[in-house]
Amino acid sequence: MSAIPPGAGPRPFAGTRRTGRAALVGAVCAVLAAALAGCGGEDPDAGTNGVGKLPAAKIEAKARAAAQRADTVHLSGNVVSQGRTYRLDMSLAKDGAKGELTTKAAAFQLLRVGDALYLKADAAFWAGEKGGGSNRPNQAADKLGGKYVKVPVTDPVHKRFSGFTDKDTLLAGLLGLHGKLTTGERGDVGGTRTIRVAAGAGSGGALDVSLEGTPYPLRLRRAGGAGVVQLADWGRSVDLKAPPKDQVVDYGSKISGKG
Repeated sequence: MSAIPPGAGPRPFAGTRRTGRAALVGAVCAVLAAALAGCGGEDPDAGTNGVGKLPAAKIEAKARAAAQRADTVHLSGNVVSQGRTYRLDMSLAKDGAKGELTTKAAAFQLLRVGDALYLKADAAFWAGEKGGGSNRPNQAADKLGGKYVKVPVTDPVHKRFSGFTDKDTLLAGLLGLHGKLTTGERGDVGGTRTIRVAAGAGSGGALDVSLEGTPYPLRLRRAGGAGVVQLADWGRSVDLKAPPKDQVVDYGSKISGKG
């Protein structure tokens, strides 16, 4: 019997090799497609604090509670109050606050250390405040301009501006949403992932709440277009101390000439 030379036997049909290769590629593609589909179906709240899974009312409640527990916060943005627009840049703590308030007419600094409230503004601001009750408003204003004026509790100036230095009072007024609450889109504020809670389909205000760590409110859009405020630096220390004595004017029991 003659030997068959090596390699002389029947060879696989070329089409069979191509079919096998195509089947292998198809299997790999199927596995990849399944993996990608799995990625698309991942929990969007994975790695978050979990508040995104809660109903809107509970998210808002947690954000309010977190804000109340925090010792400090930095607020910046625009607030419309009693027909006036204020630009806020305030660092607030449990025992005081410091920062700047700007209106259409003036810019001034506010500082509260414990019960003592100081206001620092230019002479033009004080000329307006003194104009209602002084025969020489400009002379009085010149003495106050550029100084920290210790504001008496009985003065209308104290009543008008002290609320901007009280963390709990200010946040209670700002964080109010009006209308039925719904959860909105996810986004980010300053690089932190957030979930939005909207009231009245947005017309009653909207609050962006952190999905990372403590569920602090990070941005507020006030109802009726009454301003947008950023809330940051939760829990960060605020250095509060009374101004140097040579920079302070204690004007007595009343500053303003307006009643």
